[in-house]
This record gives sequence, structure tokens and C-alpha cells, in this order.
Amino acid sequence: MVAARLDVLAIGNAIVDVIAPADEALVEGAGLVKGSMRLLCEAEALDLHARMAGAREISGGSAANTAVGLAALGGKAGFVGQVGDDRLGALFTRELHDAGIEYATPANGHGVATARCLILVTNDAQRSMCTFPGAAHLLSPEMIDAGQVRDSAILYLEGYLWDSPIARSAMEHAIAIAHEAGRKVALTPSDIACIRREHDRFTRLLTEGKIDMLFLNEVELAALADTDNPEAAIAKISAQVELLVVTHGAAGATAIHRGERVSAPAQPIERVVDTTGAGDLFAAGFLYGHARSEPLAECLRLGAIAAAEVISHFGARPEAELKTLIAR
Repeated sequence: MVAARLDVLAIGNAIVDVIAPADEALVEGAGLVKGSMRLLCEAEALDLHARMAGAREISGGSAANTAVGLAALGGKAGFVGQVGDDRLGALFTRELHDAGIEYATPANGHGVATARCLILVTNDAQRSMCTFPGAAHLLSPEMIDAGQVRDSAILYLEGYLWDSPIARSAMEHAIAIAHEAGRKVALTPSDIACIRREHDRFTRLLTEGKIDMLFLNEVELAALADTDNPEAAIAKISAQVELLVVTHGAAGATAIHRGERVSAPAQPIERVVDTTGAGDLFAAGFLYGHARSEPLAECLRLGAIAAAEVISHFGARPEAELKTLIAR
């Protein structure tokens, strides 16, 4: 097999996080129950965005966070996801390029705005979110660069994007290309709500052998396996996938690869500030090690270090020099 040029090619939501302090009136005016999330149409998203004074804008998205984390560790990562031909699309593209990510997906040419997650933070530290999926959910099979997929050791798919029929077709197309080239395919179902919506489709992917590596937390594992018994859930899902990686929060993580089972503790930190992106960065660390044929224990250690760094500050992207942190 030809050596891979990229360690990981991630496909996911090309979304910009817009975070701003907000008073109770703005939250209520957005039709939100404080601490909840709702979907917005484009007009609602643009209107609310315009009223978010002092907003901080930063490229986000689960799979994109993983790609950035892997690049910060010294790995070679690419990303596939569609933005709109607008200011936020340019911001997303620039920030991924600045992070060293290979990103060349063309912007949507039909006037659809870039996806955004509008996050209103009230004085009590509650985060209320409004999401507009925008151009991200219009990623089509034509946007998949077959050569880029073939050049990547691991194709990493974000479950959030599976809700979109056209984007789902794009990811299924990428899976076929990757397997034809002898590459591995990894999936993160993203969250329990996504698993509930897409349970049958995710199950079919596993039973048809289309997923080689699966990343989820113990709550998501229980939902996918249809059992609250942790050992039964691990036994069921690990029999359907070559590599299963399950995170347990502060209790660490477990990996099962072809019958070999290894567990490792979480990294100690002084204070948990924000758990946003912890799973994304854990996957980045684990994948970095796996792409270098490190043993399971080392892959888990790298994942734990990357996750610990991101939960020690606000935001879902690493701020410290990850390459220094992982040095033994």
C-alpha cells in the first residue's frame, strides 16, 4: 500500500462559533430557554448575530477541532466541510489554514451563508445556543476529493453531519473511496441526541463493516448498544468494529482493538473550566498515536493529555503547545 500523505482527513460541520455576553432579555428574545439549544433559519441567525455585541468569532465544529488538535500535536491533517462565500466562511478558511490544516473544499456558490453556532453567555455562566446549519449541511459528494481521501491513513467522520441527506451521501462516497484504497474509517457519533436520531443508520454502518474505528463516551455507547450495562455494551459494540474507544470522563478511557483491551486514567488538572471540545481533542491525541502505530496505552495517554489541555480553559481549541505536553 502507498504510504499516506495525511494522518487523518476529517469530514464534518464547517461552522463558526459566535460567543458573546448576553442579558436575560436577549436570551428570551431569541426564543431560548436558558441553557438550551435551538435551530435557527438563516434570517433568524443573521438577525441574532447582528444583535450580539462584543461577540468573539472562532472557527469550530467537532471534526475540525480534532483536525486542529492533531496538527497541534505535529500530525498531518486535512478537513472537508463546506462554508458559504461570505465573511465567516473566509474566517473559517483562514483559521484552518493558519492551524496547518489542508483545507480546499469550495465554498457554497448558491448564496447560502456559513453555518454558525450563536452562544449567549449570561452572568450566571449559562450558555444558551442557537445553531444555523447553513452551507455545512449542503456538502455534496462532488465536494469529495478522491485523491485526498486515498492519501489519508484515516478518514474521520463527524456524526452531527449525518443528519443531512446530501452530506450523508458525501460521507458514504468517501467511505467507499477510503476502503477501496485500503484506508481506515473512523466515526464519532457526536452526541446522544445524534445517536437517537441516527441509531439505525449508525448500526447499519457497523454491521456492514463500513466503520473500522469508533469513538464515543459511555453514555453514547449505552444508547448505541441499547443497554445500560457497560460491559454488555462494550461486548456488543466491540464485536462490530475493529477498534472501539470509549471515554469515561474523569475515570479515563478504554480501548478495545481486536480483542485486546486497555484502560488508562484521565490526566489530572487543577480545575475544569470548560469541557467543550474535550472529546474532539481526545480523539486527536489518540489518532495521532494510532497513525504512528503506538500501542493502545500510549494512544490513550496522548488522548488524555490533549483533552486535559482543552478543558483547562474556555473554548474547544488547544492553547498550549501540545507537542511539548506529550513529550515523555
